[in-house]
Amino acid sequence: MQTNLAAFIKDTPEGKEADAILRACVHCGFCTATCPTYQLLGDELDGPRGRIYLIKQVLEGKPATSKTQLHLDRCLTCRNCETACPSGVKYGRLLDIGRRVVDQQAPRTWSQRLQRGALKQLLVQKWLFAPALQVGQMLRSGLPQKLKNKVPEKQDAGIWPQRQHARKMLLLDGCVQPAMGPNINSAAARVLDACEVQLLIAPKAGCCGAIRYHLNDQDGGLTDMRRNIDAWWPYVDGSNGEKIEAIVMTASGCGVTVKEYGHLLAHDVDYAEKAQIISALTRDLSEVLPEFEARLSSKLNGKIKQRITYHPPCTLQHGQQIRGKVEGLLRSAGVDVKLCVDSHLCCGSAGTYSVLQPELSYQLRDNKLKNLQATNPDVIVSANIGCLTHLQSGTETPVKHWIELIDSALNAVN
Repeated sequence: MQTNLAAFIKDTPEGKEADAILRACVHCGFCTATCPTYQLLGDELDGPRGRIYLIKQVLEGKPATSKTQLHLDRCLTCRNCETACPSGVKYGRLLDIGRRVVDQQAPRTWSQRLQRGALKQLLVQKWLFAPALQVGQMLRSGLPQKLKNKVPEKQDAGIWPQRQHARKMLLLDGCVQPAMGPNINSAAARVLDACEVQLLIAPKAGCCGAIRYHLNDQDGGLTDMRRNIDAWWPYVDGSNGEKIEAIVMTASGCGVTVKEYGHLLAHDVDYAEKAQIISALTRDLSEVLPEFEARLSSKLNGKIKQRITYHPPCTLQHGQQIRGKVEGLLRSAGVDVKLCVDSHLCCGSAGTYSVLQPELSYQLRDNKLKNLQATNPDVIVSANIGCLTHLQSGTETPVKHWIELIDSALNAVN
């Protein structure tokens, strides 16, 4: 695709990156067939190809409008289009660049600014979010259904293992997951403890940066990333006496972001090198456990009797391009795990999308659940807190993180 970027962005790092991405696109349309919002709305401008065209126009100098903003807002950033693209177009990065420019040129309404500002403040700060969720859980039975959907039932975190091991890994505790699904990280710690690996948490680490970054507070998101690097670095260089070999992610939405720290901070002279190292050390939990597959399968084979269906999050299968690992781990433990029809499509959660675009989000959730329920599961498992909460809001079938399934079976064995 030929480009002629406007002077305001042409020679900036973002402009050069956007130009390279735009030039890679050949407008073949393969992406359109895999786009969840295009499938729902049937509008070219609500598919990747149309959005790329809109972003190109804005970067070439055509003023952005609220309509441009709407079509970009409707994108889930599921990155399914990246998986489908034969030309390797980095659509997700182009969207981040385009959204920032559009928001600068087309100021949002007062209500939109208030809603987005509240999300950026509430979700990323555990000291605010955890008490607010606790109040919501106490009042849950009387909440309106739309609000009730966002408030999962209270969950016990279980016991965090206290054994010391020579092998150590860091765990990103995250911002909303410790309150919404406290058993997930504890389960990961217990399973790895059984594999003689100790999980550590850096007290000063927090939100991975994805929430603020993708809500167009990119400076705030980068600040979150720098804070995490500072918190993790003593464990990386071993200066605190606890040198780690990997940084483990139990939420794939966080994992895809931390793996991109090196790229996002590439122009920061103080953090670029450290960010590259942090990204290189980052592993989704499904990338860590295959090393211990034989040990786990010998303990678990045939012990998990439920019918299990797995929903692979977009941030795992499209963002991180990780497929088959969770299913492989479960099958090695004797689980006949299933995938549903259209397992490549987004469930509609997509971070804050279910709050900002509820109508589309719930249509996608209901479509996904229809396909999942067609497999007749006893339990649905996934790998991201957003997917778990969103899916559970629409079904009585238990929806859990896959590591909770393994942990529960190990406890039953022992």
